[in-house]
Amino acid sequence: MERTLILIKHDAVQRGLIGEITKRFEQKGLKISGMKMIQATKNIADNHYVITPEWKKKLGENTRKSVEKKGIKVTETDDEIAKRIHSWNSQYLTEGPIIAIVFEGYHSIEVGRKLIGNTQSRAADVGTIRGDFSVDSYEVAEEKQRSVRNLIHGSEDTESAEREIALWFTKEELHKYTKKDWEVIHK
Repeated sequence: MERTLILIKHDAVQRGLIGEITKRFEQKGLKISGMKMIQATKNIADNHYVITPEWKKKLGENTRKSVEKKGIKVTETDDEIAKRIHSWNSQYLTEGPIIAIVFEGYHSIEVGRKLIGNTQSRAADVGTIRGDFSVDSYEVAEEKQRSVRNLIHGSEDTESAEREIALWFTKEELHKYTKKDWEVIHK
């Protein structure tokens, strides 16, 4: 049994996708342990995305690929790219109210990531949340000098899930209860 943090970002809230997104997680067999609407502060947003060496490298590679397709040479270092994109991501999280949800269940992190789809929405498979409801790309984000608008965030692994849940929720906001359908799903 594990928990994952899912953030329904403000663009999904504005488009009325809260119910559709939540429904997909519940229908998959995950249960809600905590849920709230929140306007993220700059502090929460800045601390949500952690700049790791792996993240810097991934961002550097993705940025170079998307920009160099247009014949533009990237002169920024991975550190500079990461700081810029971290700033964009933080701003994106603070632009409007979001829904923060903790889902619990077997393999909830892996299941959540599969339901969500690829970070770059245009590359996400049909049937995933991003694949069904968004078309944004790294190229468009880079051109508009903003974060990729991809509707939703899901924890990547157990360590990030624990850190993110503690950032967005107090212990009192998380609930333990038994769902009757779990007796059927997990018997």
